[in-house]
Amino acid sequence: MKKHLLTLVVLMLFSTCAWAQKLSPIGIWTNEEGKARFEIYKCGEQLCGKLVTLKEPLRNGKPKMDDNNPDKKLQKRPLLGLEFMKGFEYDGDNKWDDGTIYDPESGKTYSCYMKMTGKDKMEVKGYIGISLIGRTQNWTRVK
Repeated sequence: MKKHLLTLVVLMLFSTCAWAQKLSPIGIWTNEEGKARFEIYKCGEQLCGKLVTLKEPLRNGKPKMDDNNPDKKLQKRPLLGLEFMKGFEYDGDNKWDDGTIYDPESGKTYSCYMKMTGKDKMEVKGYIGISLIGRTQNWTRVK
């Protein structure tokens, strides 16, 4: 019995250590250009992201809206607070995949993955079809 208990305790310690090594993208991030800040957060069992600040939040003295959205009904929603990333699931090796990212500058939505490259560094790649072709940005955690 003691042998089984010891084995169970050792397994629990190893699983805790493995979990602790996973880097989390949850938090506030900025892109390379510093145009905006984004919050990555849990939404159910997945991760999502929303715009929390814009370097230039106003256009003609009014809050920027989602003007380039192909859905006319959505063009009147403000960019601040916009959930533009959805559906990310942990895929192992500090990577969250199978998500989508919406680009309010083009009005297009792309497949996307996020991969932690360090505690405060993350690679975000939007693509069409396969992930070999697409656009990668490096985001930095905001403290």
